[in-house]
Order: sequence, then C-alpha cells, then structure tokens
Amino acid sequence: MKLWNGKLLVISTTALAAAIMAPAFAMGGGGGGGGGTPSQSAPAYDPAVDYQKGATAFRAGQYADAIKSFKRVVGAMPRNAQAQYLLGASYMALSDFKKAKGPMTLAVKHDDKMIDAHRDLGIIHAKLGAAAKANEQLDALKSLEANCGSGCRDQKQLKEAIAKLEAALVAGKTAMGPVQPDIVLAQAIAADATYVQAVALINEKRYVEAIAELDKALWAAGPHPDILTYLGFANRKLHNYEEAEGYYQAALSIAPKHRGAIEYYGELKLERGNVVGAKAHLAQLETICGYGCHEADELRRWIKEAATSAS
Repeated sequence: MKLWNGKLLVISTTALAAAIMAPAFAMGGGGGGGGGTPSQSAPAYDPAVDYQKGATAFRAGQYADAIKSFKRVVGAMPRNAQAQYLLGASYMALSDFKKAKGPMTLAVKHDDKMIDAHRDLGIIHAKLGAAAKANEQLDALKSLEANCGSGCRDQKQLKEAIAKLEAALVAGKTAMGPVQPDIVLAQAIAADATYVQAVALINEKRYVEAIAELDKALWAAGPHPDILTYLGFANRKLHNYEEAEGYYQAALSIAPKHRGAIEYYGELKLERGNVVGAKAHLAQLETICGYGCHEADELRRWIKEAATSAS
C-alpha cells in the first residue's frame, strides 16, 4: 500500500490486535510524512486502559463501575468526546440527570456532530424541565439533518434521534425513569480491522472515509495516540487544521514522545506557515531520536523543501 508521498506503509495487524488489548499499542517504526506506522513511547498514564474498563462495565450494564472508569479518562483527557458521552450516558442510565448534564454538554462541545450526544443532552434537559435548552438540541439535530441531504449515511440516525427527543419534550419532567443507553459499544479487538481499513483508505487518499473508520476505532479502543495521530493526519489532508491540531495535541498529551504525532504536527505547522514551530518539532525529534530516526529525516526534508520554495 502506498501513502500519498509514495512511501510504503508497513503495519502488523497481529501487533495491533494484541496492543489494543494491552495498556498501549506496541507499534514500531516511523510514523512521519508517510513512511510507517505512528510510533510512540509508553505513556505514564494510558487512558485507553480505563476506557476499556469503562466500556466493559457499560456493556454489562454496570453503570456505577463505568462511571468510575470514565471519570478517570475525562480527568486526564477532558476533550475526549467519546468518554464524556459514555460518562453522561452512564449517569442517565442511573436516572441521575443532573450529573449527566455536565459530561454530555462537554461531549457536544468537543464533537458538535455527535448525533447521540445532541439527542441525549436534549433528553436530559427535557427531563430536568428545561424545555428551551432541550429545543436548542432539537434545532441542532434538525440543522445536521438539513445539511445531511437525502443520500447522507446519517439520515436514518438523525430522524430517529429527532423523534426520540421530540417524544421526550412532550413527556417532559413526567417521565423521570432511567434511560437505556442507545449505543452498542464494539469490543476493543474490533478496532484492529477498523484501524487497518482506515490506514488503507488513507493510502488511497480517501480521507473522509478514513476518518469515519478511525472514529469507529476510537469508540472501540478509546483514546489511543496512534488512532488520534492518524485522525490528525486525515483531517490535515482535508485542510481541517483546527481538528487536526486537536487530535495531535490529544495524542501528545498521552504520549509526549510519540514520534509520529510530533512529526505530523510539525508538518501541520509548516503548512500553516509556522516555520519556527516546525523547527521546534524537529529539535524535539532530534532530542528523542538520539542517533536519528525516520520522523526527524522526513520533517527536516519538509522544512528544507519549504525553504527552497520560498526562495
């Protein structure tokens, strides 16, 4: 499989499958501008471990245990929309709508296209008697539906979400029973094939489809730096620079010495005209790599090419 710059990408599906079940992905090799998989140093705290514990408890209906795990995840990664959503959904299942409101609000804030989060935040507001705020989420869903179009893959989900929220608005505070979480979490091992498929799509420059697959992997495996790094890469190729930067920062918050994330982030800064920032990333790679590594070579080449183009 060839990446966009013609370099070969080598990925071990066996290593990935095993690593998803372990505290950290055991990925080797470089993850630079296109040669190899993202590489990382083991993080001091791996939120994917607690995410998996929470997901296991969530699937089993053990919501109190799920809450404990997801609270640790969002404590370390407050911008992780998936964990915020699942924390809020766990509170909803226990009828604690007041506590559910905070994390569900953050889920919407950090992923304003998350249909389930808009729906459930609206339901929470409806059950708490805040009809106006519930209607805000209904309007958000209808806006997503309008932008979706007739051939949109999310059309059915949006219609169902709108119908459920409208029903909750009619019921209001009178229906204060628990809300069964309307989400099915895949087992972590399912992230293996999904991740590999996403990388194949990146090789083919099918970045929108790759992002959809990587998002599935993120739900299944939790906030892992390799998944976050490739989400940053795919968004960068679509010029979604703010989103890309957020994913790189998230990856580096878990694994500060993740070479792939450092290089990709440096390339992003270079694309946005921040040569000084790109050079700072190169200096960081040179410190981490010692005798040199592919990521440093790639970023150095990009910086030189940018300087040549500017002259």
